[in-house]
Amino acid sequence: MIEVRDLKKHFKVHKRPPGLGAALRSIVHRTYQTVEAVDGVSFRIERGERVGFLGPNGAGKTTTLKVLSGLLHPTSGEVTVAGHRPQRRAADFLRQITLVMGQKQQLIWDLPPAETWTLNRAVFGVNPADFDRTLAELTELLELGELAQKPTRQLSLGERMKCELAAALLHRPTTLFLDEPTIGLDVSMQVTIREFIRAYNQRHDATVMLTSHYMDDVVALCPRVIVIDGGHIIHDGDLRALVKAMLPDKRVSFSGAAAADVLARLGRLVSRDGARTTLEVPEARLREVIGHLLDGDGIGDLAIEDPPLEDVMRKLFKGKPSEPPDAG
Repeated sequence: MIEVRDLKKHFKVHKRPPGLGAALRSIVHRTYQTVEAVDGVSFRIERGERVGFLGPNGAGKTTTLKVLSGLLHPTSGEVTVAGHRPQRRAADFLRQITLVMGQKQQLIWDLPPAETWTLNRAVFGVNPADFDRTLAELTELLELGELAQKPTRQLSLGERMKCELAAALLHRPTTLFLDEPTIGLDVSMQVTIREFIRAYNQRHDATVMLTSHYMDDVVALCPRVIVIDGGHIIHDGDLRALVKAMLPDKRVSFSGAAAADVLARLGRLVSRDGARTTLEVPEARLREVIGHLLDGDGIGDLAIEDPPLEDVMRKLFKGKPSEPPDAG
């Protein structure tokens, strides 16, 4: 569905020091710097996959999504989406994709979302009967209710995001580029959006490429992750394999009292918040440690988890390995 080979996207940026004199000199002589936003990226995504596209700010994530959706032309390299070259912006290509950016909106501010939906139906040439069926499905999945008839400016951020998703999917695209779709939303609304994305993916076998700084989005939706930093891919593979490669130890948390010397023997103390303690334990010692805790008095509410994905990303970006970790 998506194939990228040695994609490069470079920008020529005008740079000048501050001050009136520098501004006047820049009228006749400008100094430019080349910014390599994406520099030699290659990957392939199959139909129906849900892939997390991760990286720090300025890594090249949004630039890549804009190239894949045809908003930017690549400097070099080959890009195909659903058999099309995105930069040509063919009508058939545009009917198969959508780009949702959490910090941008397409809803008309002073009109109800229903007006934008009707406009999009005309733009994409959607048959009225198909439009009604799709809108009914999206209304059910997103629990839109009466939101369609309220002016957009009266909607909360979460309500607006749900209506934005509906507007982006009324033409039933099979490829979804989602750039921070849950940014600024509360925890409950984030869960609603994630459940909707998963349901849409399963109902229509849609390909989903997701960028997010909320790692809960990635863990909940994306079995595979592509990690980019400085315009280069530093990992492409299974999410669990990435976690295991970067932070192989397990997190064991429990409630109850335990002496400091006992904790030191069991593993590295990560946190102690009131009556709850979290340890970092090598996987080879996990059975021994759990057995010891279960044999003790007053230990309860025992949980075993992988390290948080935020910690994995922090270590990955800090190390910036020249080769991707072994994906197993």
